[in-house]
Amino acid sequence: MLSCLHLRQARKALAAGGVVACPTEAVWGLSCDPANADAVGRLLEAKRRPRAKGLILVAATQSQLEYLLQGLEPAQRRQLAASWPGPVTWLVPHRGAVPGWISGDHDTVAVRVSAHPVVQALCAAWGGPLVSSSANRAGAQPPREAFQVRRYFGQRLDYILPGAVGDSSRPSVIRDLASGRIVRA
Repeated sequence: MLSCLHLRQARKALAAGGVVACPTEAVWGLSCDPANADAVGRLLEAKRRPRAKGLILVAATQSQLEYLLQGLEPAQRRQLAASWPGPVTWLVPHRGAVPGWISGDHDTVAVRVSAHPVVQALCAAWGGPLVSSSANRAGAQPPREAFQVRRYFGQRLDYILPGAVGDSSRPSVIRDLASGRIVRA
């Protein structure tokens, strides 16, 4: 069980522009405040991930992503709702509602409502969506254990939430909402 103390410490780190590690459905992830360019820059630098690729926003509830879902067709909203919470990430048009350091070189943004209790608790404590990116450097194996996260990043992280990854054997599927095309299986 995740304690309130852990959530307060993680929230404090996020509010200060920090990068936090937490378990997700399949692997450990890194999170930060998506509105903080410096925090996102630190996360991208630590991962050695190009800004152009964009990042995933993860939320505790669909309502936390509502500002990105406005204007979607009712059938599209039903499709999202049918797959959430869960390990399905959708590419939705951002219509300028997210900064370029989140969307990268894309006119869509990747969004997911997590089913993992630690991610849900963190996003709920934060009060909105957070960046979610696997806790590995580009090209390295995504970690399934906290010790691997520490080995990859050491003191570059501001907090590591306790917990274990879920039962999914692979990171979330990424699908394009407009076409239905699977971008990552």
